[in-house]
Amino acid sequence: MLEGFISKIQRYSTKDGPGVRSTVFAIGCNLECLWCANPELIADATQFLYHPQRCVKCAACVAQSDGGIRLTEQGIEIDRSVIDFEKAYLACYYDAYEKIGTRISSSNLADELLRDKAFFDQSGGGVTYSGGEAGMQAEFFKEVTYYLKKSNVHVALDTAGYLPWRKLASIADDVDLVLYDIKTLDGALHKRYTGVDNRLILENAVKLANTGKPMIVRLILIPGVNDTEDEIIGRLEFVKQLRSDIRVDFLKYHKLGAGKYASLGMTEMMDDTEECSDELTDFAMNVAQKMGISATIGG
Repeated sequence: MLEGFISKIQRYSTKDGPGVRSTVFAIGCNLECLWCANPELIADATQFLYHPQRCVKCAACVAQSDGGIRLTEQGIEIDRSVIDFEKAYLACYYDAYEKIGTRISSSNLADELLRDKAFFDQSGGGVTYSGGEAGMQAEFFKEVTYYLKKSNVHVALDTAGYLPWRKLASIADDVDLVLYDIKTLDGALHKRYTGVDNRLILENAVKLANTGKPMIVRLILIPGVNDTEDEIIGRLEFVKQLRSDIRVDFLKYHKLGAGKYASLGMTEMMDDTEECSDELTDFAMNVAQKMGISATIGG
């Protein structure tokens, strides 16, 4: 029995596939998107967030930090290169520290997800593997899917597709639906904002479409990054060439995860970027409609 590394299960989601869903957020991602709303899931390691608004400055964590935490007049100062976060986390009675990362067996995760089966059955929903990049733990999620399928649960995979084809195909073959992210067609732009070239992602999209697997392609819209008319038309033309029955979900860039960067001691690289406007999504929807592509906003 395999063990996986996850952050949480988000129940009652309506944005990660059909119906009401329970979304599993896997830890670890092989992209480093500068706009990521879940930066705590990028590194394949346990992460700790510090929430200063919860801190009462009792200094219990200071004594357990191995010199990594100082209490000053301005508040808590953290040296993340020194601190033993586990000790500080256990010492805090006010939840100022949040631990991200749980090891769980495939059968235990399936059992936890099956608690929501009544909602899946009533709504036509199911389970979605997200992240991070759930495909990096393909073997683990294949095993979870095996247990879920015994109870006829609909399963979806949300992936950026930056995986060896054999690994991606192995998990995609077992799920009912793939939500596939295409961030830009421009290879240089993709590498600048995600850290990797997009050639493998585009190649895998074609291969996956050719299998006939049900797909929804997700296109994030980010002002000043991938919002030009040529970029939007280019991505939609690419989708249209994949298969005529593939739907597009336009995802609006937002700043809901902005506070996480400070909590992780990270710099938010997209701080000056505006959120996606309704005008931009309306334009994208109109282009998709003219091209005969089924599209929604936000899934």
